[in-house]
Amino acid sequence: MAGRPGASALVLLAALLAPALLVPPVSGRGGRYHGDWDTGRLLPPLPPREDAARVARFVTHVSDWGALATISTLEAVRGWSFADVLSLSDGPPGAGSGVPYLYLSPLQQSVSNLQENPQATLTMSLAQTEFCRKNEFDPQSPLCVHTILSGTVTKVNETEVDFAKNSLFIRHPEMKSWPSSHNWFFAKLNITNIWVVDYFGGPKIVTPEEYFNVTLQ
Repeated sequence: MAGRPGASALVLLAALLAPALLVPPVSGRGGRYHGDWDTGRLLPPLPPREDAARVARFVTHVSDWGALATISTLEAVRGWSFADVLSLSDGPPGAGSGVPYLYLSPLQQSVSNLQENPQATLTMSLAQTEFCRKNEFDPQSPLCVHTILSGTVTKVNETEVDFAKNSLFIRHPEMKSWPSSHNWFFAKLNITNIWVVDYFGGPKIVTPEEYFNVTLQ
């Protein structure tokens, strides 16, 4: 090392940085899937925009959350639309069902609304991934893809509860520690209508049959 001023400092700096270089990117911010999905898989590329059904399934599968709109039962705004951000999952990584599952409590205003009228509309956007940030798409831009699903929200039955639980807890591990006194339960959106906004010219309509016939790679 003689004759190379500063070489010792460079070696020391490299040693300090080496552990950090081995740390994977933060989930959902470094090209990885979100939540507890940091298994080394990169976020898959967006399907061809002309395949609207596949785009819709893609958005649902990579979304950790969405805005659920219900009809309000609050007296001040009774009958008005009421939107809330809710965590969701359609299945474990690479095994999405297309069905958005939710973990809800009767203490939530959205649940009070749903008890009176189960009809709801869920919007999910790739603005929550690195896709729009990387491409510098504003969240409102059609190029920052979003999918709108309408239907009814119902509590899942016993045959589906294990899948719903695993789907949500693998993506949102914090849910495991939420207080049982809030009487949490698993629910899902039974989809009846689908719109995809992924380019200029208005939304594309996808039927539930087309949506559920998609096999994601």
